[in-house]
Amino acid sequence: MEIKSAEFVISAVKNEGLPVHNEVEFMFCGRSNVGKSSFINLLTNRKKLAKTSASPGKTQTLNVFHINASFYFVDVPGYGYAQVSKNVKATFGKMIENYVIQRENLKLVFLLVDFRHKPTEDDVLMYQFLKYYHRKVCVIATKSDKVKNSERAKNKALIKETLNLHSEDSFIVTSAESREGISLVLKKIEEILEQN
Repeated sequence: MEIKSAEFVISAVKNEGLPVHNEVEFMFCGRSNVGKSSFINLLTNRKKLAKTSASPGKTQTLNVFHINASFYFVDVPGYGYAQVSKNVKATFGKMIENYVIQRENLKLVFLLVDFRHKPTEDDVLMYQFLKYYHRKVCVIATKSDKVKNSERAKNKALIKETLNLHSEDSFIVTSAESREGISLVLKKIEEILEQN
């Protein structure tokens, strides 16, 4: 699987603003500082496709990207950012909830967690929410280059155990620095596209 083209389509605050099509969608979610936008840029080999920021909480809409003119990436607002007001958090929550519940084209959710740390309560809640609505999940553990080899097995087990990862879901360790795991993520995308 190779991503040859990637273009930004639209930023929407509700499902009604999303493109109408019959192609597969992949959602990217995670904590505000986990690096979702950077990860999308890494997958697509475009440095500025998804806007990144030094301050977390930059993504405040459903950002839609058309990939290879045949499927979509949807980047949703991050969670767990303390500087965002309760009202804004509630709005983000509703936006993501409606998308996950109602969007029939959504076939896989990439849930990004930091490989260095135990998943937060918010990570666990997000995973449980996705499973409640029977969404397939691929957990992406980022920043693996910052984890010693001797700690990798322990960290992997801790993340899987904390999330209570279902057997039907996958887990991929990645690094933006070394590009570890990127080919596996692309393979996962290809697998989902073939199934649909």
